[in-house]
Amino acid sequence: MRKMELKMERTGLLEVGDILPVTEGKTAQFLLLYLRRAYAMSANYKYNERLQSREGKSHRCKRDRKGYFVTVEFDEEE
Repeated sequence: MRKMELKMERTGLLEVGDILPVTEGKTAQFLLLYLRRAYAMSANYKYNERLQSREGKSHRCKRDRKGYFVTVEFDEEE
């Protein structure tokens, strides 16, 4: 099970256990992941860290001093 943490700008858009589609954005050097309609966005990833799954299950939502975050589980190896 591969887990990734994505940043949300606000809470209340998703619940723990939701199955969410993932969209991949590309730049010249990095990949970005978006959950659903921009509910959350990942950090930059290298091309060799590319995600194979196209949907994930929200595992945990949290808030800290930097903002809101969701941990998403994907059915693949890390």
